[in-house]
Amino acid sequence: MQERLARPQNWKEMCKVTMSNTRVITSQSISTAGDWAATGALTRGTAFDPTDVAEVADTLTISTGHHVTTYFDFADLAQSPWTTEKEIWGRAGERIGERIEIEVLAQHASWRNIGLVAGTWTDNNATVGAVTASNVDDLARVIRRIIREQNGASLMAKNGVGSTLSPASFEFVEAFAQANGFASADEALKNGLAPQVKYLGIHWYVSNDNVADHAFAGVRKIQRLGLLTGTFGRMHKFPGIAGTSGGIQSGIAFHTRVDLGHLTPTDHALLVYDVNDSNS
Repeated sequence: MQERLARPQNWKEMCKVTMSNTRVITSQSISTAGDWAATGALTRGTAFDPTDVAEVADTLTISTGHHVTTYFDFADLAQSPWTTEKEIWGRAGERIGERIEIEVLAQHASWRNIGLVAGTWTDNNATVGAVTASNVDDLARVIRRIIREQNGASLMAKNGVGSTLSPASFEFVEAFAQANGFASADEALKNGLAPQVKYLGIHWYVSNDNVADHAFAGVRKIQRLGLLTGTFGRMHKFPGIAGTSGGIQSGIAFHTRVDLGHLTPTDHALLVYDVNDSNS
């Protein structure tokens, strides 16, 4: 049997995944006027005012559904070597995972922009440019600098930084690696770079599902993804399903689904980036 060409999936690496049967998941954070207990001048014997503290809530709603449902005639199930239940469910699971990848990368409008202006990768700018072998190192440094400027250095150290590029842009990461360094360049020349590799301080992932002109980058596990426990990974069989003529069909339908939701947390929204890359 010919093996299926599976699309890359990186959502487990870049997202914080929450499995739950709750429709609306609420997470709280503290917001204050003038930052958390901002330091003020203190004069002995003089009264002072405390900082007001308020709780801010973000909500992740699990409401978007997708399914994979395939039908097989009983005779095909008996005769075909690839219509085993293991193969059917394996392929269905791959397709569900690919759909999640598409959904995650479609959230680019909620991320901070990085654009290419006059050949320079620029923060908070949506100008579309192209990742090249001569500027991919600049992009890596800019991503890390912006994270530090947005006070994300501790989360960067804890979770690492990732970027989900198209194969065309990942090729330039590989080209840069082959042209720079000594032992690392030799290794890249000999074996190339495997997708999901750490280089230039960033975990580089490859996807064929980026929205055109948009790549994903930033601190890993910041983008939130909610999956409904009650439906995720569940497989169902429906024998003798209704036919188009009102009768029944002599076969079985195999069905699985995913229900999901996304959240870019308010307090951490400046740590995930929409890289406006024309190679995507």
